[in-house]
Amino acid sequence: MAWNTPGSDNSGRDGRPPRGSRKGGGLEAALDSLRGMFGNGDGNNIGRWVAIALGLWLLFSSFVLIAEQERGVVLRFGQFARVLPPGPHFKAPWPIERVTKINATQIKTFSDNVPVLTADENIVRVEINVQYRISDAQRYLFGTRDADAVLNQAVLSTVRELVGRSTLDTVLGSRNAIAVAARTQLQAALNAYRTGIVVTELNLPNARPPEEVKPAFDDVNSAQQDKDRVISEARAYAAKVVPEARGEAARVRTTAEGYRTATVARATGDSQRFSLLVDEYKNAPDVTRKRLWLETVQQVLADNRVVVGGDSRQLLYVPMGESRSGGAPAKSALPLLSPDVLDPVTATEPATRTGRTSRPRGREESSR
Repeated sequence: MAWNTPGSDNSGRDGRPPRGSRKGGGLEAALDSLRGMFGNGDGNNIGRWVAIALGLWLLFSSFVLIAEQERGVVLRFGQFARVLPPGPHFKAPWPIERVTKINATQIKTFSDNVPVLTADENIVRVEINVQYRISDAQRYLFGTRDADAVLNQAVLSTVRELVGRSTLDTVLGSRNAIAVAARTQLQAALNAYRTGIVVTELNLPNARPPEEVKPAFDDVNSAQQDKDRVISEARAYAAKVVPEARGEAARVRTTAEGYRTATVARATGDSQRFSLLVDEYKNAPDVTRKRLWLETVQQVLADNRVVVGGDSRQLLYVPMGESRSGGAPAKSALPLLSPDVLDPVTATEPATRTGRTSRPRGREESSR
């Protein structure tokens, strides 16, 4: 007999087969277990479902996961309780405690372009760029009503104050110093206002005059650039010429010192030589006088071509002296001639280097 035949002993009261005789494996067994725990859906065990739902709600309401870049601010009945670092945490379920997550690593940006009056009564439009992040989650939420709005107003106030103390040339050409001072002053103001914000960067990337007077300011900037260019060229020329002049001065100074040393040494040697000659002259006047005459004649004839006539043999002699500059000995213009070569009456010279023919000389001219 089949299990679902009416009147069969194997069928249940609802006409279903017994639990052990059902097919379907573990899934059917699990469903039967749940039906046994909460009843057969007849409404007798509704409280169990409510208890399980309440337990799940408490579990999910008490567990909170804080990401790495976030911080969790816990409020107990609306009042600050603690700050949760990154990671999993448990808290009291809502409405006892609730968590507000704050991104503490996100870099926020504030930019604006505002007209500012400088110290020399000129109007200039300054571009402002500020980057900041949250450093204290509690102060960011509860230190002020709106920390971002406070930062915007503090930035404008700080930049206007510092630019108002500077001249137009400083604002147009030296904004880095103003930006550094503005960042320091702005951070001090944010700390005083308890905003929980830290400024990571403050720049003044651009500053320009109003459009109405922009051509005049462009001319001024062009003139300033020309001035800087001329100054740079002058400095480059000075850097080139000054070392050359110093080197030339050093060379002239060294030459003069060498000339002075040589002249002093020569004069000292001449004076010493003269003193020695004086002593020798006192001891032997005749010998010293003759020696001085011979040395003088030798020095004079060394650089001059001289023809010396002998006795009746008519000897023609030209000495081979060195030039006065100390070079190699110059060749004699006339060779050494013997009486056999020259005619005793009409002695003639050979041709010189210049190619001129010699002319006959008489006895008187040769003896001279």
